[in-house]
Amino acid sequence: MALITAGLIQALNTGFRDDFQRGLADAQAEVMWTRIATEVPSVTASNTYGWLGDMPQLREWIGDRQVKDIKEHGYQIVNKSYEGTVGVKRTLIEDDQFGMYRPIMQGLGTSAARLPDELLFGLLKNGHANLCHDQQFFFDTDHPVYPNVDGTGTAITVGNVATGSAPAWYLLDVNNVLRPFIWQSRKKPELVAMTASNDEQVFTANEFRYGVDMRGNAGYAFWQLAYKSQAVLDEDGYAAARAAMMNVKTDGLRPLNVRPSLLIVPPALEKAARNLLLKDKDGGNPWYGSAELLVTQLIS
Repeated sequence: MALITAGLIQALNTGFRDDFQRGLADAQAEVMWTRIATEVPSVTASNTYGWLGDMPQLREWIGDRQVKDIKEHGYQIVNKSYEGTVGVKRTLIEDDQFGMYRPIMQGLGTSAARLPDELLFGLLKNGHANLCHDQQFFFDTDHPVYPNVDGTGTAITVGNVATGSAPAWYLLDVNNVLRPFIWQSRKKPELVAMTASNDEQVFTANEFRYGVDMRGNAGYAFWQLAYKSQAVLDEDGYAAARAAMMNVKTDGLRPLNVRPSLLIVPPALEKAARNLLLKDKDGGNPWYGSAELLVTQLIS
């Protein structure tokens, strides 16, 4: 039986934190959200993204500068707190059985790293039902685009969705620093230990507690850089989605030069997607290599 001393608790906490960090680092090397979202730091309870209504472009400098006012859409992402907690019985430490908790602590780190994946691909999947900065659904048929660069005039409407009965698939432009989604990071994942002898849970339940604590949230950025389709994923459906994206203009009716570069599909469409993007029989596939492929069950 191990005698529980301050030195033992300190060593235990250090070991569990190492396990947590190992799980966090290993999972962060494999996350998918970094391919579709821009990470934005946050130092307050929320961030307001007024600039999402504006995508400035350069022009030839003739005469005075034209200052483009950024429309204030007031799109706000409020930080949320996320946690996961594990209880470790004091008797198990006394009996030298704490080793069984090491993979659990590593699993906490894995879960923390994967949380942005779950949130951001959830936004992608439900973009037809969630509002973005222009107060339209992120995937919608009538996003307003204005004839003047300052967002004035009579708007035309533009869609970034194709309806149908097939499983949904998504085409994104992720070539830019600013991507279709935002991961707003307020506090990085941290493992917190409650192991003092006077902690309430230790006193009342004879149990140490370890919990991961993090803050942040996910949100929408530019609808112009994403397209949802429920048409059949074949050459015609894919070509139609690409053409729709590449025809999108910004306020002032200037082309955005959208370049679709990432096709996201559920497992049910993996075969069709691979045939479309990765199979080039005798050089006869015009879409071979035209985008990268990401397959995930998070959008199923």
